[in-house]
Amino acid sequence: MTSNSPGKGPAHTSRKGPYGIIDIGSNSVRLVVYAGATRSPVPIFNEKVMAGLGRSVARTGKLDEQGVERAIKAVRRFAALKREIGIKKLDVVATAAVRDAADGPDFLKKIAAFFDQEVRLLSGEEEARLAASGILSAIPDADGVVGDLGGGSLELVAVSSGTLAPGITMPLGPLRLEAASEGNLARAGEIVDAELKKVEWLSSMKGRPLYAVGGVWRNLARIHMAQFNYPVRVLHHYVIPQRDAAQLAGLLEKMGPKSLARIPDISSRRIPALPYGALVLERLLAATGASHVVISSFGLREGVVYDGLEAEEKRKDPLIEGCKDLAGRLARFPEHGQELASWTEALFSDGGFGESAAQKRLRHAACILADIGWYVHPDYRSQHAMQQILLAPVVGIDHPGRMFLARVGFHRHEGNAEAEVLGDLTSRLSKEEAYRARILGLALRLAFSLCAARLGVLPLTRLRMDEKCVRLELPKKIESFMGETVQKRLNALAKAAGRTAEVVIG
Repeated sequence: MTSNSPGKGPAHTSRKGPYGIIDIGSNSVRLVVYAGATRSPVPIFNEKVMAGLGRSVARTGKLDEQGVERAIKAVRRFAALKREIGIKKLDVVATAAVRDAADGPDFLKKIAAFFDQEVRLLSGEEEARLAASGILSAIPDADGVVGDLGGGSLELVAVSSGTLAPGITMPLGPLRLEAASEGNLARAGEIVDAELKKVEWLSSMKGRPLYAVGGVWRNLARIHMAQFNYPVRVLHHYVIPQRDAAQLAGLLEKMGPKSLARIPDISSRRIPALPYGALVLERLLAATGASHVVISSFGLREGVVYDGLEAEEKRKDPLIEGCKDLAGRLARFPEHGQELASWTEALFSDGGFGESAAQKRLRHAACILADIGWYVHPDYRSQHAMQQILLAPVVGIDHPGRMFLARVGFHRHEGNAEAEVLGDLTSRLSKEEAYRARILGLALRLAFSLCAARLGVLPLTRLRMDEKCVRLELPKKIESFMGETVQKRLNALAKAAGRTAEVVIG
């Protein structure tokens, strides 16, 4: 009950109900359950077992015996969880170690026995394509090279303008590399260099980003965050400058297991693989001339989700969809987002501060998230909203964008005060973006006071701005909505915008 997957993706998946993926990799076996197969999938369960299936493939040509036992035990549990959670659709995929091992087919028969469906054995090219699809699903404007480092292989794909070039796979995963080099890092370096020289197009990636997928590289990013005391411990879209990444990789290559074990930000089970993963990164940076490394939390599994979506769903903005999902769980009226986006438009249209398409997109996202902090104690709402937004499980956004949205959330509750939570984030945004966040936050603060957080009121009013004045217009029938608090917050917005406040009734 196994199949080698063709170039096409799977049949379209249902958006409704829990959707699961079992990913049988060279180093780990993992079950991820999403709330549904959507444009911005939200994990509701995630469990990983470091089985080490591929530990002996390079040496013996077969799967590691202990790894097989651990993997089968894990999958038996995952099959039970499938029934308990009520997963509506499940994909089971296997990658490099199973693909390359002589006993891979026998192993897959044992796995398939737990399910009434085929196990999808990915070719190297398909594995590369799905990893790159995961990147594009989270970073639609990705333009560079995707590198997916698993335990047994490295997949490389060039991405640009939402399209993928044909991918390649190489036997450069840490488990495979350690075995092939017999634990000699110098020899491992020669193996990596020889493989990368075969890829003629790598030199065309000079000056473009390397999008890094894989647990070993995510651990390297955690170390970099700790090294620089970075305040936002969100791995997705974390950027490491080329020089930093190369220096850190070089340092980790030279560290022994005991020294690596003393680093608090890495998994103990990743320690044996870390020097080899660091070596591959260092050599790949040199071969590509990449400008920087972008860490992605999305990869093959999310690529499988994305691959199965309808075309209309794929065209949606992952940031906006993720924000809608979060607001649907936490806001009083999730529909408020569109009202707020329309109501604040005048502040940032040609008659106001002006905004680019990217800035308009962030403003829309901020409006969707404007009410997610309402349910906590008033004294803590600003900090809570800021942290909720800053650490939200959304993609389609870089770290400066997260900080912008978080500052908007803070000012929506706290007005003109300055945020102290999670360090001084002001210095990590341009002055212009920090100012725009303050203005938008103050406008949202005004909006919620004016409409008492109820739907249907804001569309009856208008907020306008010219070079001298911020004007609030209300029809006569709701003039009683004006009050001292509304006036106070209109005045605060106007003052921050360097203008006077005016109210027009009728």
